[in-house]
Amino acid sequence: MSGKYRVAIAGATGAVGVEFLRLIEERKFPVSELRLLASARSAGKTLRFAGKDIKIEELAETSFRDIDIAFFSAGGSISKKFGPIAAQAGALVIDNSSAFRMDPAVPLVIPEINPEACAEHRGIIANPNCSTIIAIVPLWPIHRRNPIRRLIASTYQAASGAGAAAMEELAESTRAYLENRPYQNTVLPHPYAFNLFSHNSKMDPETGYNEEEIKMVKETQKIFGDPNIRISATCVRVPVLRAHSEALTIECEKPITPAEVREILATARGVKLVDDIANNYYPMPKDASGQGDVLVGRIRQDTSDPSGKSIAMFVAGDQLLKGAALNGIQIAEVVVQRGLLAGARR
Repeated sequence: MSGKYRVAIAGATGAVGVEFLRLIEERKFPVSELRLLASARSAGKTLRFAGKDIKIEELAETSFRDIDIAFFSAGGSISKKFGPIAAQAGALVIDNSSAFRMDPAVPLVIPEINPEACAEHRGIIANPNCSTIIAIVPLWPIHRRNPIRRLIASTYQAASGAGAAAMEELAESTRAYLENRPYQNTVLPHPYAFNLFSHNSKMDPETGYNEEEIKMVKETQKIFGDPNIRISATCVRVPVLRAHSEALTIECEKPITPAEVREILATARGVKLVDDIANNYYPMPKDASGQGDVLVGRIRQDTSDPSGKSIAMFVAGDQLLKGAALNGIQIAEVVVQRGLLAGARR
């Protein structure tokens, strides 16, 4: 990457915003100026970056003047309002909300899968849903070798997907449970400690699927460029702090074996095999947390399909990293490496 870029983070104080800030420093993304944006209640506070305290500014329509890249992680309504304003001001918006994902004019990008889509941007690139990313990073190399025709996913989603407040609610409610104290949940709709429940996104009463499940279906089809993949998802919130896990069953076009899948995934970008049958050691949230690869294991033949075309597996990935901030930073790296940042001053 040559040159340096003026970068803004909208939602800088949130769980994903903090990871954006950390990753920019850790990955040495070339920054000449960094603008941290948040709500009025956070304005004036500071966050540490590269040994310096940077003051947080209130997000406003004028916040994006002279900005080259704006990372958004402040919720869909904020993105819908300020994303187009930032793009109009000349910034490339990399948006972590669902606001633009299904807009046909907005690329939906996972760099391990479709980095070329970045070239189609008109000022906004969408970061996919965390569950979608964690599921399909390991599925893509299989799909390229032996096209996937059907996917059934069951997710075990961490508190981090609902934000820092949900993570705090899980910690506090667990502490109260162990101390036999009453605790009233206010962030999530059900008690969280030692419990799990259907994902807390809006339910479609006609289909019985919630928004998270529908996102996985539509986003996978868009990213793979194949609207004919048959997908069904069941998304569940579990009492884990920050890494999502998923049970995936795929049906391919042709017969496929677990050995073939392991061989494909052994050299796949963004994937780490954790498939120790002898020691019963497979992907776990504790191992996925804090690192960027999607862990894949429990790779086995689906015995319910006598054709030999189906494989079952289990994956885990850090929701705040590859499921959100890391994927966004990787998009920015693709954009600058390929010279796709029109108008950026270097």
